[in-house]
Amino acid sequence: MSGQSHIPAAFDGEPAFVPYLAAGDPNYEASLEYVEALERAGADCIELGLPFSEPIAEGPTIQQAVVRALEGGMTVERYFEFVSELDVDTPLVCMTYYNLIYRYGDEEGPEPFVERAAEEGIDGFVVPDLPAEEAGPLREACDEHGRDLVSIVAPTTGEERLQRLVDLSSGYLYIQARLGVTGARASVSDRTSESLARVAETGTDLPRAVGFGISSFEQARDVIAAGADGVIVGSALVDIVAEGHETDRPVAETAAELEELGRELKEGALAGAETEASQAD
Repeated sequence: MSGQSHIPAAFDGEPAFVPYLAAGDPNYEASLEYVEALERAGADCIELGLPFSEPIAEGPTIQQAVVRALEGGMTVERYFEFVSELDVDTPLVCMTYYNLIYRYGDEEGPEPFVERAAEEGIDGFVVPDLPAEEAGPLREACDEHGRDLVSIVAPTTGEERLQRLVDLSSGYLYIQARLGVTGARASVSDRTSESLARVAETGTDLPRAVGFGISSFEQARDVIAAGADGVIVGSALVDIVAEGHETDRPVAETAAELEELGRELKEGALAGAETEASQAD
């Protein structure tokens, strides 16, 4: 896959379901089936984690997924092989840490990594540990290869920094629903609506996808009804992978459970759009 990023199409016409899985969790072959199951579930865009040994933005669930993937032999090169082998048409976003991007290839800097990623079919990047002030070279590399750079907006992001993140970003904005690290929660933060409104006030037309804690039909519905353009779901899906691995359940059964939850979350997002439309009438 080459040319321009396919991410904008993921948010065209209806709310997007954006699941996350760590590539290679718990092993290469099973992980391929799990990612493909999420496309069957209705994923509009998939965040595919490239495991890094120090995932500082992740909670225990995804940290353990990263450990399983690394122990299973996942590396940067295996990640690119994994992406090329995936049988999906859904846009793919690489979620990883800047050290892996910066140090890839024969010369330091992000360009070799972005070039290779684009060649293999990655449409964009989320880099949780990259400050906006230092993101210029990665932004330039993304522009050079027609890829998107997605920034994370936290509830505490100040106005000046928020505008800088908006100006830096393309594809969509990752709106963090709550403070802290990733992980499924029983409820969606009350600060989600406030964060969505603050981003809207910048005048950006970038889609706003909310993540950190979404795990159910009701939460997906409520986030979209609050004005989001998409829902990002990671830990709830990774929990299913972990349980399947720990109980030695057949891969097909775990894939079916992922697909079932994925459909529920997509349906919740669609229901949220109907709620928002009815409230606007």
